[in-house]
Amino acid sequence: MTASSLDPLFKPRSIAVIGASTDATKIGGRPVHYLKQYFKGPIYPVNPRADDVQGLKSYAAASDLPEGVDQALVCLPAELVVPTLEQCVERGVKSACIFSSGFAEIGQKGRDLQNRITEISRESGMRILGPNCLGIMNIAGIEGDNGEALGQSINTFTIAVEENPPKPGNIGIVSQSGAFAAHAYTLAARRGLGLSAWATTGNDCDVEFSDCLAYLATDPATDVIMGYMEGCQDRDKLFEALALARENEKPMVIVKVGASEVGQKAAASHTAVLSGGDAIFDSVFKQYGVHRAHTIDEFFDVAYAASFKKFPSSKKFASASISGGVGILMADRAIERGLDVAPMPEIAAKKLKEVLPYAGVGNPVDVTAQIISQPELLEKNLDIMLTDGGYDAIVVFLTNVFYSEALRGPMFETFKNVRAHHPDALITLCSFIPPDIREELEALGYILIDEPTRAVDAMAALAGYKETFAQKSVARAAPSASAKLALPGHALNEYEAKQLLGNAGFPVIGEKLVTSPEAASMAAKDIGYPVALKIASADIQHKSEIGGVVLGLNNDDQVEAAFDDIMERAGKAEPNAKLDGVIVAAMAPKGVEAILGTSQDPVFGPVVMFGLGGIFVEVMKDVTFRVAPFDLDEAHKMIGEIKGAAILDGARGLPPADKEALAQALVTLSEIAAANADSIESIDLNPFIVHAKGQGATAVDALIVKKISSNSFGPFLI
Repeated sequence: MTASSLDPLFKPRSIAVIGASTDATKIGGRPVHYLKQYFKGPIYPVNPRADDVQGLKSYAAASDLPEGVDQALVCLPAELVVPTLEQCVERGVKSACIFSSGFAEIGQKGRDLQNRITEISRESGMRILGPNCLGIMNIAGIEGDNGEALGQSINTFTIAVEENPPKPGNIGIVSQSGAFAAHAYTLAARRGLGLSAWATTGNDCDVEFSDCLAYLATDPATDVIMGYMEGCQDRDKLFEALALARENEKPMVIVKVGASEVGQKAAASHTAVLSGGDAIFDSVFKQYGVHRAHTIDEFFDVAYAASFKKFPSSKKFASASISGGVGILMADRAIERGLDVAPMPEIAAKKLKEVLPYAGVGNPVDVTAQIISQPELLEKNLDIMLTDGGYDAIVVFLTNVFYSEALRGPMFETFKNVRAHHPDALITLCSFIPPDIREELEALGYILIDEPTRAVDAMAALAGYKETFAQKSVARAAPSASAKLALPGHALNEYEAKQLLGNAGFPVIGEKLVTSPEAASMAAKDIGYPVALKIASADIQHKSEIGGVVLGLNNDDQVEAAFDDIMERAGKAEPNAKLDGVIVAAMAPKGVEAILGTSQDPVFGPVVMFGLGGIFVEVMKDVTFRVAPFDLDEAHKMIGEIKGAAILDGARGLPPADKEALAQALVTLSEIAAANADSIESIDLNPFIVHAKGQGATAVDALIVKKISSNSFGPFLI
């Protein structure tokens, strides 16, 4: 279904409240109360026990409604919802929003009821939001057929609207949690942020979080999208929504809960959707340019800053501070967040010294307390930084100077003049400011965040958005036919796994499978000494632990003796294992040890993992993920994301590693994972040796686990 099918939900021109109450404080009464205040279109309360509901004519049942109502709010016990929706379908109601709980979130009985609701939506085309949701609001305003203003559709029962009347703006909020959405609405009001739309999806029986995200991505009234996620049912729908927002250059900031095992279980029981691997969600957000917020302050700071629609053209950042210490604090934070704290150019530093001889004129700039006596000096400082410094984002820390009656006027004039001379400059002001002056400064285009490190974080987020918007769209091409593996009917040993991967274009070590000492020495001669010998058995995954691996063999006698030793040790250690023989393999050239793998995520399907071997993966958990398949650009991003990425550039005298070969291997592995998603549970390549630049990369060990269950992770997940 297209995004326009959600128009009756987001832009209804007529609304029915089924289960409407004469008491404006009840769940079925608040929507009527709010709609009477803010909505100018037809309102149809349905209450079989009242002829009049809060001054409006009441209808006895949904079957009595006029034809073609845009939206029905359903405020009824769970057992009455399905028959009511069936009546709505008969009357041509275009959409429904179900407040009622008691569905999939409570168990199988509720799940059966919810499945029927989904069927009704699919059969009729009526879009259904919920159940178990807090409603939906259009705050930007709705137009009628003839362009007349129909006001705002405040279709919710949250008490948040009582305290804070809906304020129009350019930020849209979508949440799978009603309580979180109500809290976010209140926080937006307290921060003075205007909203375009506000939607809660509850159990996502038809209209999902992704549907609402996609709708806001094309909504002219929405410039910034805030989201709260607990889980996802349809990965492709989520991909499409994220891609649409990115293509339309609409910043997305999302709180995704379920990072811990406890959080994942709570999310699933709350909304009855499966919360996928948290690291996978992280990788998807990175791929599509979503800013993932981990605190409520970050959630709102980033959305607020993005709502000004000013983005730095680069990561070049500067700060000016009345406190030298706070300036250093901001510089440290900026570096931590990946901003470029470039030194002040010599010509700019010279001019700053002429203005304030005792000021620190590097970056950060310490404007000193002298500006309290001479406020006009601040204007000169900022003008020099913007004109000669060449910085794309500046944060100015002034603590509480705006609360001084003597300084308030001059300071405001300073920033008014700076804006007049630099209308497009991205400037964030850190200061305690009276509400009336805040409004005037924001109207001039200044971002106001009280705490300096939070201000820097917001600037880093804006730089990230700009970088995302400048890149090409995310490519999600289908894997090539050659990536499909011809899997045997039995479990695979290491040799079989590498042969299949090699046939699909993945780089593997040269080797042969033998069943006698004499065959082993002949194979070693063909491969070339030195060689390694390993037991071949699908029943033995940890070969080294049983003495099933011997390295660096240099002649026939050593090889034949090693063959006998390996077979004997394996037989004693694993008497029930099927031994397929011994692998004779070339010794791989030296290089950087990495670990590559694939697994099945319950939400996103086949995913690829990459990290460096040894302590990096075992202790530091330094790994990154991508949903398969992906292209070379994305593979290089993966390589650059791990903390140990510098190792691949050469460290302690080692030559730079062949990152091009590594990236190509990741792409090939992603194609294999995608092409065999229905048959392979996981692939483990550990170690995977990345040789010196220009010399390629090689898998020296491989494990392929055939698919058993789509809800289990492969052995590499840590």
